[in-house]
Amino acid sequence: MNRVFPNRREAGRRLAQKLTAYANHPQAIVLGIPRGGVPVAYKIANTLNLPLDVCLVKKLSLPNHPETAMGAIAEDELLPEYCGNITIIPQNTAQIHKVNSEQIQAIAARAKVELRWRDRCYRSFRPMLKIPQRTVIVVDDGIATGQTMQAAVAVLKRHKPEKIIIATPVASKPAIEELAAKVDDFVCLMKPKALVAVGFWYEDFTQTKDREVCDLLSQQTCKTLAHQTSAMSY
Repeated sequence: MNRVFPNRREAGRRLAQKLTAYANHPQAIVLGIPRGGVPVAYKIANTLNLPLDVCLVKKLSLPNHPETAMGAIAEDELLPEYCGNITIIPQNTAQIHKVNSEQIQAIAARAKVELRWRDRCYRSFRPMLKIPQRTVIVVDDGIATGQTMQAAVAVLKRHKPEKIIIATPVASKPAIEELAAKVDDFVCLMKPKALVAVGFWYEDFTQTKDREVCDLLSQQTCKTLAHQTSAMSY
């Protein structure tokens, strides 16, 4: 098949064209799911002149099939008043592949350690954006099973935003059907019946590095602050 998107930033540019109603919106923010969702989110935030941050969730992969998700987890440190964590595990997937509870706990524990490290790394220069009563556009570079995005939506809802909008270049129809009912809007450019691998839809699907995520967050933060300062001077 022909690749639809040259790279993640071009996919973000095309998505931004579908989100122009939120350009310069005073209560709207864009959250990218690390790591691959951040370049897409950056282009949306940059085009629409909106603040950018990350939504820290992580796919839990099958032990012997790292590309196949069996669930997702969102770190509890994002919710100061919450003492647990949000983990989504489709039991049928774990059972089919004979993954026992001890394996699941070990995989989830490693994922939480990585999420806490990412929180310190990505937000070392500023705190996370406030979410209550805001319009949140949460972005990933593609949605296959929808489990990672389900975890993102679950954790975001606890912050009580005004709206949650999912934006992604490509998503499987089953994932869209599952997620669309849980959010206020779902913006997607390509909707295949099945999505085996997100990378099939990109010409360049080079793995996004942590340094790139930090650089993009820093760039958009500086632009947003400069815009706010300019607006206040009038």
